[in-house]
Amino acid sequence: MRKKAFINMQLLDGSENMASRPGYAVLTEEDKIVAVAPEREVDVKDCEVFDLKGGYLMPGLINLHVHIPSDGKPQKKAVDARKMVKFATSNMLTCKYLEHIYKKNVYTELLSGVTTLRCVGGIENYDTWIRETVRYGKIPGPRILAANMAISVPGGHMAGSLAYEASTIEEAVRYVHNISRDKPDLIKLMITGGVLDAAVKGEPGVLKMPPAMVKAACEEAHKLGYHVAAHAESTEGVQVALENGVDTIEHGASPTAEIIRLFKERGAAHVATISPALPYALFDPSVSRVDEMSRSNGKIVFDGIIECAKQCLANGIPVGLGTDTGCPFVTHYDMWREVQYFHKCCGVSKAYALYTATKRNAEILGLGNVTGSIETGKSADFIVTEENPLVDLTVLRNLSMVVARGSVISNPKIKKMPEVEAELDKYVRSHLRDDAEDDESTDSAV
Repeated sequence: MRKKAFINMQLLDGSENMASRPGYAVLTEEDKIVAVAPEREVDVKDCEVFDLKGGYLMPGLINLHVHIPSDGKPQKKAVDARKMVKFATSNMLTCKYLEHIYKKNVYTELLSGVTTLRCVGGIENYDTWIRETVRYGKIPGPRILAANMAISVPGGHMAGSLAYEASTIEEAVRYVHNISRDKPDLIKLMITGGVLDAAVKGEPGVLKMPPAMVKAACEEAHKLGYHVAAHAESTEGVQVALENGVDTIEHGASPTAEIIRLFKERGAAHVATISPALPYALFDPSVSRVDEMSRSNGKIVFDGIIECAKQCLANGIPVGLGTDTGCPFVTHYDMWREVQYFHKCCGVSKAYALYTATKRNAEILGLGNVTGSIETGKSADFIVTEENPLVDLTVLRNLSMVVARGSVISNPKIKKMPEVEAELDKYVRSHLRDDAEDDESTDSAV
């Protein structure tokens, strides 16, 4: 049947101040929502009916920062990303296996409730390949916005693995054109280093890409119709990115008054990624397997991301959420953790955290009229939980249903990594548990 009716449920519509509305029904036809109304007003004749048994229906999650090829499994020793990518693309057999990894990982995102994701750095043109594979129904998966390879500089973040190395402005511009041949959805720049790139304790996110190169790459990307996302993990890097035309700051750092002004002037957004910094900053080194310098620098980045998000929120600047999967301990099934971290670390209500992971993220992507909320005419992208996520966000880890563009997956099952789950759950129990005072009465404000 092309028509489906989802009944006997409580509706969370994805709006900023959403509250559960019992007794609602959602009707879909093919890939669109065609009615959202009290159940008594809905005619379910000729529909395939799904009785949700009092469950909570809300928009599908949107993950703004994903690297599809990696799965987040911690490694016992440092991995040479260049060598891994070179091997993965070395022959037909390894390329087929890489395709398998891409398919498996995007399906895992879908099973976890992510119905839209944005890739921000992948291997060669595999991001656009998997986007089209899903788009044409060859495999199930989320809606995908793809960047393919990013642009870095020699010695820069992910240079030679997930990013091209541009030595000159002319090379950077040429890489923008090269990337555009596969019709991506955005261009990604690696403007600063990262935690593991740092050479000095206390100096993560050192500026790597010259401002003139950032400006030239942004101008060329904008001419071609692309937004630009920038990896930036220092105050200097964020300012250089905004001064020279970047549209979204990925990760972020403690902002100055000038940075806040530039965010507003540019109409730029901050994409917070708390998940990857947390293990570096807060886990025992015996667990995270990083040295003291990386742990110290991880704490700086962790605090900077949170402060950037808080200051942006306070100043009316859009803040979105992404996991930065596959950094260590960041899996393709844990977008719910990023939502929980945002709620606890940035002090927003549960409703606002859910709104950010759905409708707000859709708006940042320019898809606000397509997905992100439960409204007539939008894509049939939603998830169902047995319990109310406005009371406890951790219920998002176990879904009873995922619907992506009208296709239903009931009782999705995910193969998880026990060692990762155990360590992350320790942190949730000790630091992020919803205490008695953190109830609906205190959850009314952002």
